[in-house]
Order: sequence, then structure tokens, then C-alpha cells
Amino acid sequence: MAMYTMTMNTDGNDLALTRLLQLISPSLPIGGYTWSQGIEWAVEAGWIGDAPELQAWLDGLMRTSLHYLELPLLKRMLGAWAHDDLAWLHELNQLLVASRETRELRLEESSRARAFCDLLLSLQPDAAGLQQHLRQSQLACFSFACHRWGIDYARAGQGLTMSWLENLVLSAVKIIPLGQTAGQQVIFDLGTQIPALVASAGHVDDDQIGASSMAMAIASARHETQYTRLFRS
Repeated sequence: MAMYTMTMNTDGNDLALTRLLQLISPSLPIGGYTWSQGIEWAVEAGWIGDAPELQAWLDGLMRTSLHYLELPLLKRMLGAWAHDDLAWLHELNQLLVASRETRELRLEESSRARAFCDLLLSLQPDAAGLQQHLRQSQLACFSFACHRWGIDYARAGQGLTMSWLENLVLSAVKIIPLGQTAGQQVIFDLGTQIPALVASAGHVDDDQIGASSMAMAIASARHETQYTRLFRS
């Protein structure tokens, strides 16, 4: 009887991809599914009522906030971890938190950072001494995990953007409501922009970092006093 053996590719890049998929999984227990970043109020106000309007809303945020804030800071945080420059990391954390325009958006940042930090400490116990930095922002946690697990900026940026996009689309599917197929079409269409978006964001200069998303800020602030709501923001 012939015997067959299966060989496994243990290349580091394959493991890095596996780790990235874990980081961006909706099952990651950091509470991403509980936040809508103002979409819930935007739907009630009539700003978002169907898939095209949702796609336009998210497209605007990708081209502003993600391109000029989250992604450039992600690249710099990866550099800070690589050079063990905790002072630089602290400055980047402070800039990120200061850029959150409402109480709810800052609460999301801190709440998800605490949950993310607890998860990382269970997976990487030797990171216990870094808690004061990790608990400042979820981006600090994400960048730390990517640095530790060999995930480069291009992959990390695409993963971060895809995770953000999927979370908000799934929120909108429940709130509007939309069909699952319509939600997947929005993800598919916007997903085509992600590689170029991440590459471009990697070239944003220090003095260009920062974005003000006024509609999202208004929606988030109004959501704080919305009469009934499903999401925390």
C-alpha cells in the first residue's frame, strides 16, 4: 500500500499571514462589533439609507481619516517598536487620541485598547512591561502585534483597513438594514482601493498627518444622546 506524506510550508511569511488573519478576525475579542462610529445616528438622521450612501460615507472616511491618520501612524508605530523608541511611541499615541473628535470616539479607542492589551498579554506574557503604552490606543496594540509577529506595513495596513471596513459595514447591515449580499458588495467595491490607499498613506509626511471628518464627528456626538441605540458609538 502506497504511503503519502503531507509536508507543511513553515515559511515565516506564511505564519505572518496567519497571524494577521487572526488579528483582523471579527471574532477577535476586543469589542469592535459594538461600535458604529456615528453610523447609527447618521442612519436615523437620513444621511445613510442604502448601500450607495453607505459606500460613499465609508469611501470618504478611507480617503481622509485612514489615509492621513491611522495608516501613517501605523507605519510610524511599527518603526517605533522596531527601534524600541517608547518616547516616540508615546507621542504617536497622544497624537492619535487627540485626533479623536468626540467623547465616544475616545472611549472606543481606550476601551478597545484595554481589551486588546489584555488579549496580547495572554498571548505574549513578556509584554507585561509595555502595558502603559499598549493601553493608550488600539493602534499601539495592533502595531505591537504586527511587529512581534513579523507582519510588515503593507500587510498590516491592508489588514487594519479591511478590519475597519468589515466592522462598519456589518454594523450598517444591522442598522439600515441592508441585506448581507449588499453589504458584501460594498466591501468588495471599496476593497479594491485598499492596496493603493495603504501604499499612498505610507508616503504621507509628518506635517501632513491629521484628518478632520466633520460629518462623522457630528454623528458621533449626536449619537451620545440618541434616544434608542444598538451600538456604543
